[in-house]
This record gives sequence, structure tokens and C-alpha cells, in this order.
Amino acid sequence: MKKVDILKRIEDAGVIAVVRGSSKEEAFKASEACLKGGIKGIELTFTVPQADQVIADLIANHCENSNTVIGAGTVLDAVTARLAIMAGAEFIVSPTFDKETAKLCNLYQIPYIPGCMTTTEMKEALRYGVDIIKLFPGSAYDPSIIKAFKAPLPHINIMPTGGVSLENMVDWFAAGAVTVGVGGNLLAPAEIGNFDKVTEIATQYMKKYLAIKG
Repeated sequence: MKKVDILKRIEDAGVIAVVRGSSKEEAFKASEACLKGGIKGIELTFTVPQADQVIADLIANHCENSNTVIGAGTVLDAVTARLAIMAGAEFIVSPTFDKETAKLCNLYQIPYIPGCMTTTEMKEALRYGVDIIKLFPGSAYDPSIIKAFKAPLPHINIMPTGGVSLENMVDWFAAGAVTVGVGGNLLAPAEIGNFDKVTEIATQYMKKYLAIKG
């Protein structure tokens, strides 16, 4: 099943790079730098100009690598979600939960990962077939919050995003995170065109993740 396969690849990736950029070229190069460093998951945000084209180019470049998973982020509505899916996006991430986006993703068998901060929001997302919840912003919480959410919702899968670092990543996974989203500290060098540094930091993240997973 397509959706099950994608969900497994998201979980196996462990670290999803949240790629922003002031231009199409910057976002593409930053994504390639992350992949070169061993990161398997890319969330290309729709704050990037012509984001759907960047997604299509990344998919074309990496379609032969069955471990890579490339999706769209900062998707605010179902229209944008469909645009991303038509470009080849394998998962859709939103900063908030949106019912119409959830229904559209279910229609195309594409995982939808909405940002939620409360048990009420998470319960609503689960009702609409969401498999992974983005805890956003993760920086607003301590990793122990996952245990608190899992008390009433033990079957929930949580991906913290925002505030995840090389230093605290081990704590998020120990708390029960299924995968993590990493942005700022990983991609910051891309803003000044230092893509080699992005690759170097990506390598550190994957080394840490593999150590955590043993």
C-alpha cells in the first residue's frame, strides 16, 4: 500500500529536513546538500518561490533511491496540497490541522502531518485519518510532553518540529518521538550560500540518529 510504504520511509528517515529558502535555486541546493549528508527526508516548504517545481526537480533527481522521501511543508489549504501532490510530494505537512487538506490527502493516499499543540487538536486530526502529528512548535515544550500526550492517546505518533537540535534530539527520541523535523540550525548556512556546511551538519545529525537507534 502506497501510504503505508511512505509512512515507513518517513519513520526510517528519522530526521526530516525542513527546507526554506529565498529562491528556488537556494532551496534546491540546500535540499541536495542535506541528502548528500545522508538525510533521507526532505520537507520543502511552500514559503519557497515555485516550491512545486523544486519538489518535482528533487523527485526527478532521487526517484531511483527508494529510501528517500520528499514532501511539502507549510501547506495551508487543500488547493496547495493538491499542487504539491501533482508535483510528486510524498507527504504533506501543515502548521495547523485543516479538514479539507486531510480529506484530499486521504483521497490520494498521501500521509498528512498537521501541526497540533493540544490534545483536542490531536484527537480531531486522528478522526480525519492522520497517522503522524507534528508537535509544533516543539520549542514550546519539553520532550516529556510526548509522554503526557500519549497517556490519553497511546496510539499517537508524534514528530516534534521547531527547537530540535543535535543536543536534545536524543531526549525527543527517548520520550517517544517517531521522527523529528529539523530546520533552522541545520539550514542556516544555506542562507549565505555555504551548502558544504549544510552537508557537514546533516552528516552530524544522521550520525547522531544512527547512534540513538543503535
